[in-house]
Amino acid sequence: MSKKLAFLRKKPPAGVDAATVLNALMTVVLVIDEETVIRFANAAAEAFFESSAHNLCGTSLKELLPGDSPLFALMNQASSGHSIVSEYAVNFDSPRTGNRVMNIQVTPLVETEGWVTLSMQEQSIALKIGAQLTHRSSARSVSAMAAILAHEVKNPLSGIRGAAQLLEQSCPVEDRTLTQLICDEADRIVALVDRMEVFSDKHPLEFGPVNIHRVLEHVRRVAEAGFARNIRFLEHYDPSLPNVLGNRDQLIQVFLNLVKNAAEAVPDEGGEIVLSTAFQHGVRLAVPGNDSRMHLPLVVTVQDNGEGIPEDLRPHLFDPFVTTKSSGSGLGLALVAKIIGDHGGIVEFDSQPRRTVFRVMLPIVQNESGPKS
Repeated sequence: MSKKLAFLRKKPPAGVDAATVLNALMTVVLVIDEETVIRFANAAAEAFFESSAHNLCGTSLKELLPGDSPLFALMNQASSGHSIVSEYAVNFDSPRTGNRVMNIQVTPLVETEGWVTLSMQEQSIALKIGAQLTHRSSARSVSAMAAILAHEVKNPLSGIRGAAQLLEQSCPVEDRTLTQLICDEADRIVALVDRMEVFSDKHPLEFGPVNIHRVLEHVRRVAEAGFARNIRFLEHYDPSLPNVLGNRDQLIQVFLNLVKNAAEAVPDEGGEIVLSTAFQHGVRLAVPGNDSRMHLPLVVTVQDNGEGIPEDLRPHLFDPFVTTKSSGSGLGLALVAKIIGDHGGIVEFDSQPRRTVFRVMLPIVQNESGPKS
């Protein structure tokens, strides 16, 4: 027997059972039977419904939530489809719970027909429209800034540079270093503005079927040939994934930025980056301006074993000009947020010492004949 299997078969310490573990979570966990009656509630559920587990168990959810609560539709979908269903930013509004916004996952219990496990994590009301929309808003502010810079800065800089070149023709040789300095600094500012212009929306993206594994393979080759040549790459891919609906060049830019950030975060010795793809059922994102929801089943993750993201930067990580690097511009993740937003997707992260994961959820091409390798 391997050491790993031997470890898994060891009995947990006395007093540590499933209920103890679930009660330690901050996530609301309920087990619901086919009649919507609560059969188990953890400590977080007690706090959420402001009632003890003893009172909750045996009570129907219909007594706790209004009949038109979206939770019931999600439960029916999970139970009838025998698959996990997840949804972001679901509104809960009842006298018992108040007005709250939750991320929900409903998992059918295979062993018991009609029973489901319900887990919920609360979002703050300030994040009601979803964190992904906040990232898009930040990116749009950079788009407006890029347009202003292009119009209001590049034109006068062109005049300044031209004037410096004219002065250079008539000034003493010893002063030409100053005119050259003016030209060099003007060129440097123009280069910065050009970098900002990638945020502008004046060139609409062309979308089509994209094999995400070919994108990641290209990114890995570029990284290994340059900034990540001494870093170990691991790949965990699902070869049956369908194509992404997106723009290949833009997606390369997204994952090149994420891999470059990971490469700069890992230790000099033993640095490791893990690229993964997976298909998850049931994840949907509300589309601003209407009641429709976009399905985002394809998940790509970039994981590194660096020190992690400082706590104070996490709420603003996708904002422009936020960086931990002394020579960084802080535009890389803002650009990632914009591109993924343009694709109708979500980018999120989870960070702790020795394990930082960026997770990108994307739409797939509909009505394809089958999965693409």
